[in-house]
Amino acid sequence: MLKTLIWRPLQRLVDFVSGSAVGGLVLMGSAALAMAVANSPWAPAYFAALHAMVGPLSALHWINDGLMAVFFLLVGLEIKREFIDGELASNPLRVLPGLAALGGMIVPAAIYLLVNRSNAESIRGWAIPSATDIAFALGVAALLGSRVPASLKAFLAALAIIDDLGAVVIIAVFYTPGLSTIYLGLAVLAVVFMALMNRLGVARLWPYLLVGAVLWVLVLKSGVHATLAGVATALCIPLADRQGRLPSDDDCTHSPLLRLEHALHRLVPITVLPLFGFANAGISFAGVGLAQWLAPTTLGVGLGLLVGKLVGVFGAAWLAIRLGWARMPRAASRMQLFGTALLCGIGFTMSLFIGMLAFPDHPDYQDEVKLGILAGSLLAGLAGWIVLRTAPASRETEADG
Repeated sequence: MLKTLIWRPLQRLVDFVSGSAVGGLVLMGSAALAMAVANSPWAPAYFAALHAMVGPLSALHWINDGLMAVFFLLVGLEIKREFIDGELASNPLRVLPGLAALGGMIVPAAIYLLVNRSNAESIRGWAIPSATDIAFALGVAALLGSRVPASLKAFLAALAIIDDLGAVVIIAVFYTPGLSTIYLGLAVLAVVFMALMNRLGVARLWPYLLVGAVLWVLVLKSGVHATLAGVATALCIPLADRQGRLPSDDDCTHSPLLRLEHALHRLVPITVLPLFGFANAGISFAGVGLAQWLAPTTLGVGLGLLVGKLVGVFGAAWLAIRLGWARMPRAASRMQLFGTALLCGIGFTMSLFIGMLAFPDHPDYQDEVKLGILAGSLLAGLAGWIVLRTAPASRETEADG
């Protein structure tokens, strides 16, 4: 009786809130709340709470290094599933989103570097506009319903997965300030141990999560950003069952990876991401004037997201289709592809995360990064929504109807 009256309705509510559309709105609401608090009489308490020490780390570090490792665990699970048994399971499926993601990383970075070429310090933020926020982008696409063909939603999801993989590589290579070879060696041993468990057919989740927690501590001590422990753990968790069979659409209960992914899909959008947004989006507009809005960092990030993502994603996709390397997503028009490329300019979560890594000790740059992300993401999302809302359907869609 208790399960019927309380648990099942609560479970449905969690499933609804963690959906891509509503989850994106929750994240947007947490960011808006952070900005409201940062510009209210409670601002001193807000900033003091973020920098209060909780054990060995500040509250902000626990969120950015600890909770975000759970987000990266989910990202790693999605990457592995898609490459083994999903939208990226074969080379033909990888061509269009892969080239579009590559263009969407290179062009925004080039725009940022061009705008900031005369400032040696702000150049460190070149990767900030290179990342797409999968929750926001898919959330806007979901809100548009059937106006966005299913093939384009799959293309956007695949592109965002590859984009996340690129962001993980960028963080590991370019935003690792110093290394401790001892802790890094121990971290490698932990990964090898989990890979061995996978090889031996260990299907229970708790051994992987236990070793993953140890790995997180080792990676934190090593100098590599601790969130990468989440990705490494995810890549070691088996997708297949004990007999080596990949999960079917009807039954995924025997897949350790899918069980954990489904659980995190419920948890992360309503806990980790809103907390991250609330902790990092708070910017005080006191003293923010035209100089801050026109600062090279702000312009580089904003233009990188709004213009760079559009040019990079749409340009690379159009070129690949034109050269015959890939096919246009089924039942999608060129204008709908253009609108989807605009949505890729929503770079909230990953862009904020990379921004904090690029300028850990420069609050002025951090504020300019936030201004650029907010402006670029908002304009890109709004423009993408308008284009997809008004774009004519492809002839293929009309013929099917």
